[in-house]
Amino acid sequence: MEFMSKIIIYTTPICAYCKMAKEYFKSKGFEYEEYNVAIDIPKQKEMINKTGQFGVPVIEIDGKIVIGFDKAKINEYLGIN
Repeated sequence: MEFMSKIIIYTTPICAYCKMAKEYFKSKGFEYEEYNVAIDIPKQKEMINKTGQFGVPVIEIDGKIVIGFDKAKINEYLGIN
């Protein structure tokens, strides 16, 4: 059994980059937890506390933060290319 990274993605329903990030994870076979910060206020506060960011997507991979859909950084943190 291969170790799977723990991926959390903070999103909103109208965010195009959120959708792209989720599709990217699916295409690579990675599972993720998704939090809709438009309606989940505790998770919105958590995201802002962790990052100081109000914009989405905010992606957390094994405790490391990626702001936006930064494919190079996502790949680096996931150990893929």
